[in-house]
Amino acid sequence: MTTSRHVLITGASRGIGAHLVEHYLGQGDLVTGCARGPAVTAHERYTHLQVDVTDEAAVRERFFEVRKRFGRLDALINNAGIASMNPVALTPFETVRQIMATNFLGTFAFTHAALRLLRSSQAGRIVNFTTVAVPMRLEGEAIYAASKSAIETFTRIVAREVAPFGITCNAVGPSPIKTQLTGNVGAEKMEKLLARQAIPRWAESSDVANVVDFFLRPESAMITGQVVYLGGAG
Repeated sequence: MTTSRHVLITGASRGIGAHLVEHYLGQGDLVTGCARGPAVTAHERYTHLQVDVTDEAAVRERFFEVRKRFGRLDALINNAGIASMNPVALTPFETVRQIMATNFLGTFAFTHAALRLLRSSQAGRIVNFTTVAVPMRLEGEAIYAASKSAIETFTRIVAREVAPFGITCNAVGPSPIKTQLTGNVGAEKMEKLLARQAIPRWAESSDVANVVDFFLRPESAMITGQVVYLGGAG
């Protein structure tokens, strides 16, 4: 009898995160979703944790609940993130603080809290989220890309630190997807961005799920410290 994986996904209330929740529920997994807002998914195998990823004390408290209820974690998907697509000259300091706190510190807080539970898995997996804005050096996205660059370096070093415990750590960098994150960007700018990709089209959430699936497979035990960008942007 196959035991269901326990997958934890941050940023689970919308966009890619909500898609991944439904995707892994569809595969028969136990899914815990985390978001600042209430649950948008109702399922017998779904547990929702309402938490701000930048609140380290609250994150630790939620992981105590996860450990008490499930006893283990097989996969952590650090999807939660925010962006403010403005030139540096027009970006307030507080916006920079919020982006770095949510994107990088949130990824750190969840990874740090999850390691003990991941060590109880036979195939522990961490998947972080970066962006094609890093290799493409997109104007107007310096702060967002900087926060994701930090995640890429974090991913590569964590991969080495957790390898002795049978845990892998990788990252996926989506190209533009029609989500709330890209909804406020002008159509002309988005078309120019898409044209710079080797595959000049919008990505779908299913394209991201395909890469995450690969990282999570038991057969991917030798794949760690890697960053995969969609659309040929690297």
